[in-house]
Amino acid sequence: MYTRYKLPKDGGLIANATPSDILQRYEKIRTRIYGSEYDGVQYLSDSIVDMINRHGSRDAGSPFVLGLSTGRTPIGLYRELVKRYQKGEVTFENVVVYSLDELYPIKATEQQSRNYRIHEDFLSHVNIRPENIHIFDGTTPIETVSEYCKEFESSIHTIHLMIMGMGEQGQIGFNEPGSYAKSRTRLVPLNHATRKSLQPMFRGYSSIPSLAITMGMGTIMNAAQRIFVLAWGENKASIVRKVVEGEATDQLPASLLQNHPNIEMVVDETAAELLTREQTPWLVGPCEWTKKFTRKAVVWLCNEVKKPILKLTDQDYIENSLGPLLESVGAYDKINIGIFNDLQHTITGWPGGKPNADDATRPVRSAPYPKRVLIFSPHPDDDVISMGGTFLRLIDQGHDVHVAYQTSGNVAVHDDVVLQTMDTARELNLNDRFEHVKKLIANKKTGEPDPRELRDIKAAIRRAEAKAASRLFGLNEETHAHFLNLPFYETGGIKKGMLQQVDVDVVVRLLNDIKPHQIYAAGDLSDPHGTHRICIEAVLAAMQAVKHEKWAKEVQMWLYRGAWQEWDLGVVDMAVPLSPEEVLKKRHAIYRHLSQKDIVPFPGSDTREFWQRAEDRTQNTAHLYDKLGMAEYQAMEVFVRIEI
Repeated sequence: MYTRYKLPKDGGLIANATPSDILQRYEKIRTRIYGSEYDGVQYLSDSIVDMINRHGSRDAGSPFVLGLSTGRTPIGLYRELVKRYQKGEVTFENVVVYSLDELYPIKATEQQSRNYRIHEDFLSHVNIRPENIHIFDGTTPIETVSEYCKEFESSIHTIHLMIMGMGEQGQIGFNEPGSYAKSRTRLVPLNHATRKSLQPMFRGYSSIPSLAITMGMGTIMNAAQRIFVLAWGENKASIVRKVVEGEATDQLPASLLQNHPNIEMVVDETAAELLTREQTPWLVGPCEWTKKFTRKAVVWLCNEVKKPILKLTDQDYIENSLGPLLESVGAYDKINIGIFNDLQHTITGWPGGKPNADDATRPVRSAPYPKRVLIFSPHPDDDVISMGGTFLRLIDQGHDVHVAYQTSGNVAVHDDVVLQTMDTARELNLNDRFEHVKKLIANKKTGEPDPRELRDIKAAIRRAEAKAASRLFGLNEETHAHFLNLPFYETGGIKKGMLQQVDVDVVVRLLNDIKPHQIYAAGDLSDPHGTHRICIEAVLAAMQAVKHEKWAKEVQMWLYRGAWQEWDLGVVDMAVPLSPEEVLKKRHAIYRHLSQKDIVPFPGSDTREFWQRAEDRTQNTAHLYDKLGMAEYQAMEVFVRIEI
């Protein structure tokens, strides 16, 4: 799975005017940054195909040895390599594969195993010889596993290319924080954070293996002639910065790769957003100073010197490497006033536009009024979590608001919630299916999708919750709440299918039916399981399909972020302030999603409930505006506008 979605660049580092040594002077691992995962995958695929083909023409008698990891990160690459093979661009007949790791104990036939995944995602679709596949045997008896690891290690002589992702703690394979730099192939205990990250694939924490077999850091460093480390999405931005620009330490195993002579980090812009050349490019080289990019620099400067915009001085700019901004744009006081006004104009209490008002400096035009508004929600609760206050404001101000829930969200419903719901129905003498459903749950097999009947019940629970939340806001849930149930999601497991034309067609039909003036969609890429990525791709592909329609030429599209991160103020186009009462009503709407309350099924690294994340995020945004010299609000929801 890979995404082509990316935000448009507005100003920034003039890379072609900056020598590569200067461009990457803060980076201890050579890093290639691409606009989207798709672009990065094309580079990687080109490189891998070229290396295999050149090796075959040069050393026809010897195999090309490829080291592979599993997980979500390389899936898009593997799918692209399969396409290249199917087109006849490359053959894997003389390729030998070594897998990086495996859980222990586990059978190769279990869907959670690395063995199963790497075959499912890649090896079963190309012409690699079975005898050339070397994957750890997770069923090796415990009394002989140490000897088995030594034998496996001795079979590794040279790996021409190693392809790896990395964990959120900088894990490489199952080399956990604290792994010895010269460690070899071995059995290792898994820490709590790693096991917790694996929990969605298993039926409960207790069923997750506590051990794993992994190549050691020393094995990788000595055997691999060339290494590609991949990272996609905002949730990897923090670890990318630490690994690429921080100090090498065994507490961050991936950082030890800084000492490898031929390594590249390949990332998309969202994973690279905290690197110096992306976050503060004026520290690196010459920049194009557009209005929005200038705002990004000024907001950064305010945070550095802890001053509001209008109190910044000429010396503040000069002492913090922003002298080139003064040379390009003008005097500091002119910049201060311009950016203050620019940021002030992002604030509006009328997200649908204020009727009969002068909209010259407002983010949303006043006409037409009322507007038809379509909110896309990847899961059945993203609408209220991420933009519940704006949702409420649009309805209260008289707009014709529709909400489209793109997926059923059934994966995120605990079995216990299903039983409680069925028991409630039984207690009300509505439908006594409790024992039947209880048996369905008891017969589930670890790693296999839920039975269709059970998934339908879970989807119904989430639909009812979404309707209750929208009803609280005053929406007619029978006519204005649309449940799209996009097919890519309906695999029954955590791993989703690829976006297909059938998914896009569902969105196209809805767009043509509603003909919205405004569209809101989730534009974040931090969703741990990739659903948000595919959902934004579906909306953008659908908009491309209808862009020649008369109504589509006038539509404005706004992006919100999900529960994991917020937009940087440097890129915000609209900020909607919320009153204390609106914050409370938004919280109550989130409460309606009872199956997601108290125990968040898939929280990522943040264990707070969604309402807590939402309130902390929006209150922090309001505080940031206040620190910059704007009016003080209870909370703010912010949006970025993109051109269709």
